[in-house]
Amino acid sequence: MKHYRAVILTLFITFFLVTPLHAGKHYQNEPVGIVLAMFGTTVEPALQSLLNIEQAVKKAYPDTQVRMAFTSNIIRGIWRERYFDADYRKEHPAIPEEILTIQGPLATIANLQDQGIDTIIVQSTHIAPAEEYLDLVSYVNALASIKTIKSRHNPFRTLVTGRPALGTFGITHAYADDVKEAAGALAADAALARKENAALVYMGHGNDHFPSSGPYLEFAARMREMYPDVLTLIGTVEGYPNLNDVISRLKEKKVTKVLLKPFMVVAGDHAVNDMAGAEDDSWLSILSKEGFEVKTVTKGLGESPEFVQIYVSRVAETAAASGITLR
Repeated sequence: MKHYRAVILTLFITFFLVTPLHAGKHYQNEPVGIVLAMFGTTVEPALQSLLNIEQAVKKAYPDTQVRMAFTSNIIRGIWRERYFDADYRKEHPAIPEEILTIQGPLATIANLQDQGIDTIIVQSTHIAPAEEYLDLVSYVNALASIKTIKSRHNPFRTLVTGRPALGTFGITHAYADDVKEAAGALAADAALARKENAALVYMGHGNDHFPSSGPYLEFAARMREMYPDVLTLIGTVEGYPNLNDVISRLKEKKVTKVLLKPFMVVAGDHAVNDMAGAEDDSWLSILSKEGFEVKTVTKGLGESPEFVQIYVSRVAETAAASGITLR
């Protein structure tokens, strides 16, 4: 009987001590995928901003599968048309195949899962936690909720979303810290405005039916706090604050010169046309008519190595919080 009890005790210890260690090691060796969920762009030169993010993440995690996905249905459709346009492809040989065949987040996640990768981080490269980001979270949460009768057949071991550049609401991460991080990454913009003796005005995207202005306004306030000798303001293409709000503030502060720059990952259509275009309704034209001397910088945030590192950090933070080992 004593021998029998000793055997049972040995099995008990083996199960509770040895098995978890083995399971943990097995989990760490599981293949991991990263999906970089980007709004996307159809402007060829602006693609480099997106590729910069992808390259930085791949460099940080060389043994991890990294894929790009565009959240915009319209942009993906345009690239699909270009893929089948022989003349376009001949005229643009430098466009990567992964852009020409770009898929949405759902298809990209599914492809990774089909390859046996069931631990996936979907990293948003959006700026604010607004419509595009919240839709992405809905997609990911829906997929992550799939549970099969036998747990070993669950399609995903772990499927999580990384927060956008300016953070998101909740108690896990203080979004104010993320806003400060973004402001700190853009010291070069403040330095350029200082050199030009100009106010720094950013064009953000914004949203007409979602209150996305809060993070933008706090970001501008943090810029003014960190670089007090530069007046930093932000306006949005959609929603509040708009360009008229920015102009009122510039006049109030008796500003005569403006450095105008997109607060977007890519310098795409909004930057090229709505911000710096020659049309009468562009921000450049309107500000010029209001008497301001305007210098435009048509570079997206993805062209700033410091800002790109924010997304690399977001991936690392999400992995750590989810118990995922990146290699």
